[in-house]
Amino acid sequence: MLEQIKSYIDGLSVDSIYATRQRELVSLAEIIKKEKDQNGAVNLNFICTHNSRRSQFAQTWAQTIAAYVGFSVDCYSGGVEVTECNLRTINALQTTGFEVTQVGEQNPRYQLRFSDDSEQVTLFSKLHSDNSNPDRFLAIMTCDHADQNCPFIPNAVARFSLTYVDPKRSDGTSSESETYLNTSALIATEMKFLFSQLQ
Repeated sequence: MLEQIKSYIDGLSVDSIYATRQRELVSLAEIIKKEKDQNGAVNLNFICTHNSRRSQFAQTWAQTIAAYVGFSVDCYSGGVEVTECNLRTINALQTTGFEVTQVGEQNPRYQLRFSDDSEQVTLFSKLHSDNSNPDRFLAIMTCDHADQNCPFIPNAVARFSLTYVDPKRSDGTSSESETYLNTSALIATEMKFLFSQLQ
């Protein structure tokens, strides 16, 4: 794993997670473990309305921290509308140490490398049913809007609500960068706690 990212994850304190949220994450870990035991593999699909901020953070940190703890999982993301992966999301992840390569201009694909052996996450905005996503997955809803307005998700063997406040609220303000970094850190911390239950 790239040293800057490893050091970043090492420094995340799961003690900052409230007890009620810890219980939610433990429940999610149990669902993931059950799926892996029954199916031999597990796919996580993080879903948010535009697939541009929270679901992209969650996909990236889940895949990275799973590798950090040595848990085999494949992580994806999707939405109910196609937009673009927000550049503020990419900038926050790059600040924490991901090596970023952009491919294309309109709804570009961002390849984020997190390890010395070329492990990477590819981010772009897409529907949760996009062909790049698997046929079988656990749906993890990262925003209230998608959770409430998408009651049925084809191919989801289970769905779980793990919502976050949208960092978009700070777009165009002086606190924009800080808000995105804080959202990224919050999601990374919760993914560290989640995958620590699965080591």
